[in-house]
Amino acid sequence: MLDLVQVASDRVTQLAGLDDDAIHWVGVAVRESVINAIKHGNRQDPGKEVTVEFAFEPNGTSSSLVIRVSDEGIGFEPNGVADPLAPENLLKSSGRGIFFMRSFMDDVAIARRPEGGMEVRMVKKLAAASGTPSA
Repeated sequence: MLDLVQVASDRVTQLAGLDDDAIHWVGVAVRESVINAIKHGNRQDPGKEVTVEFAFEPNGTSSSLVIRVSDEGIGFEPNGVADPLAPENLLKSSGRGIFFMRSFMDDVAIARRPEGGMEVRMVKKLAAASGTPSA
C-alpha cells in the first residue's frame, strides 16, 4: 500500500499547486513517515493499521496542507531519537526519517495518541489562493 500512499500524496500536492520539487520532497517526507509507522510503530504487525490523512487547513481554504500519519504501536519518545548528523551516526543506514520530515516540511509534530500509538502531523504551507484546490 506504500505505492498507493505515494500516488495519493503526489496527486494531493499537485492539486495544492506545489511545484515538482516540492511535490517530490513532500512525497519523501510522507513515505518516510509511513515506513516509520509500519516498521517502528507497528513493528510490522499485519494486524495493526497505519492511517494517512491529507487535509487543507484552515477548513475550506488552501493556506496549508496537513498530513497526519498514525500507527497503533506502543509509541516512543521523539526527543530520544539520535541526531543523524552526529559524527557517530553519519554512516548508519537508518535514523534519518524524522530528520527528512523536518527538513522538507514547514512544521512537524510527533505525539502519542490518547487511544494508543503515535501520530506524526506534518504541515506544508501553501501560496495564498482563493479557495480549495479543485479535483
